[in-house]
Amino acid sequence: MGNQLLQRQIEEEKVRKHNAGLLSVAVGLALLSLLLWGWLGQNDPYTRQVLSFQGNVARGEAIFRVNCAGCHGLNGGGNVGPSLQGVSKHKSDRQLIQQVISGKTPPMPKFQPSAEDMADLLSYLRTL
Repeated sequence: MGNQLLQRQIEEEKVRKHNAGLLSVAVGLALLSLLLWGWLGQNDPYTRQVLSFQGNVARGEAIFRVNCAGCHGLNGGGNVGPSLQGVSKHKSDRQLIQQVISGKTPPMPKFQPSAEDMADLLSYLRTL
């Protein structure tokens, strides 16, 4: 009986170590993905060009009203799409640019304005 209990404890310890190893691999892959995504975002020529412009808030608001307000509301408070108020506190400039241009969050369409227009839109989004 004591031998069976010892054998069971050994098997349980092996399972715990195996699961811990799998978890470590999963966390490592997730971190690697985030680092790679960040590196690619920093090296994206469009993103670099957008960030090279100062951005004009008034022009950004006009771009927002024409292209975004239908879903996100005139003041970015949300409508069909989510509220964008305070969005720059939760997403970096690079993340906001990628969100706008990627088309990866349906039903939001893929939208790639000129780099200067994107800089203007980004400057407006920071004011929400």
